Amino acid sequence: MTTEKATVAAGCFCCFGCFDRGVEHLYNKHFKKDGIKTKVGYIGGHVNDPSYRQICSGTTDHAEALEITFDPKAVSYATLIEFFYRMHDPTTLNAQGPDRGSQYRSAIFYHSPEQKETAEKITAKVQQEHYQGSPIVTAIVPAGTFYDAESYHQLYLDKNPHGYEVTEGKDRYK
Repeated sequence: MTTEKATVAAGCFCCFGCFDRGVEHLYNKHFKKDGIKTKVGYIGGHVNDPSYRQICSGTTDHAEALEITFDPKAVSYATLIEFFYRMHDPTTLNAQGPDRGSQYRSAIFYHSPEQKETAEKITAKVQQEHYQGSPIVTAIVPAGTFYDAESYHQLYLDKNPHGYEVTEGKDRYK
């Protein structure tokens, strides 16, 4: 089996701002049947091996992110990116719900020229179809080093089902 990686940042990786659903939790809920593997961590900053406390300070320039390992024969990169746009507000700069700071930015960290092209096409489509009145501010940038978050953050809502009230909610643009 050949696998690829997709890395996205859509706000807080654990609780997803005021929407009370974690980015990791939602991807696993919707794509576990497709064999994805996920881990949360930090990407896009200038400090090696940052801690959660450093990230929260807003001084490292890292984003809280999700790294997805997937089999493109089971689920496409395009499908994963389309889902990314359904789970958060891509029009708010450095913020999701009550969470504020560059660590909560909306970003797609691509791992190949093909991923970049796909992310740009999907972003343009979503902009045209769902956000004509507000520009999408999602950054589409090359993936750098991904640093795993601390173990207590991994699968946080599975380990702490009462830590946040998980609700299904609705698609952002249905």
